Amino acid sequence: MTLVEPRVPNLELKLPSDEGVLLVQGEDRPGLVRVISTVLAELGANILSLDQYTDDADGGHFYQRAVFHVVDLAGIRPALETALDEALGRGLELTWRLADRSAPKRVAILASTSDHCLLDLLWRQRRGELPATIPMVVSNHTKVADDVRSFGIPFFHVPSPVPGEKSSDKAAAEAEILRLLTGNVDLVVLARYMQILSADFLQKVGVPVINIHHSFLPAFVGAAPYRKAKERGVKLIGATAHYVTEDLDEGPIIEQDVVRVTHVDTAADLQRRGADVERAVLARAVTWHCQDRVFRNGRETVVF
Repeated sequence: MTLVEPRVPNLELKLPSDEGVLLVQGEDRPGLVRVISTVLAELGANILSLDQYTDDADGGHFYQRAVFHVVDLAGIRPALETALDEALGRGLELTWRLADRSAPKRVAILASTSDHCLLDLLWRQRRGELPATIPMVVSNHTKVADDVRSFGIPFFHVPSPVPGEKSSDKAAAEAEILRLLTGNVDLVVLARYMQILSADFLQKVGVPVINIHHSFLPAFVGAAPYRKAKERGVKLIGATAHYVTEDLDEGPIIEQDVVRVTHVDTAADLQRRGADVERAVLARAVTWHCQDRVFRNGRETVVF
């Protein structure tokens, strides 16, 4: 493990103060909006925006995202959480989560040798387009170290085991990454990190993990999707950002996009054009997660 000290600090983000986000989901029934609005109003909260969706008007699954302003959110938060738990959790058996918009998510990025997604996220964060801080970048190669350092972000090199070596080497590498991440991040992003994370790692990391797959899933899962796409003669290529689960490339999809190609495009052309789609798709997915816009329900997501 090698640490490259940053030359410049992360820039401060300008995020709204005294604004919260309330995410609620569960079994739909009449009167949920009134109950939620009443809890917020009784503690002096003013709802700024409200999005909701149900997948079936007769007993379906209910989703709601409410952005609200309240004076001294930090001070009234304990009372608000108690009221929400009584009204929604124990009262209606709904799942809810409360987020403070002034507290940016801490996002760690794992990368390999491909730098297009990594540098795009670093650039967006520096410009204030990504509502997050990036406490570290971890890579199994040193190729991107200087670029990461130029953004003022700590770089950690944790080599991956050579194919064919014993599995304990992979376990040791993952243990070192877990040591770096534990207690320091709220989200892990795989920016073309060309390693398959073990089920043990995903269980222990304790935060969501988002991956960018260079294919419009479920097509061309696994390695070399652009070569597979060229061999298949597709007319559209795409990229998929999804949460990582134990099942390879099967996690809940957050965002996808495509671009049209023709028979004259080579596999290298597909890879070059696909890189643009990968950058945009991953950036949107990470931004939406950091803005608390994404609901997970099994293998599905709802994104407001």
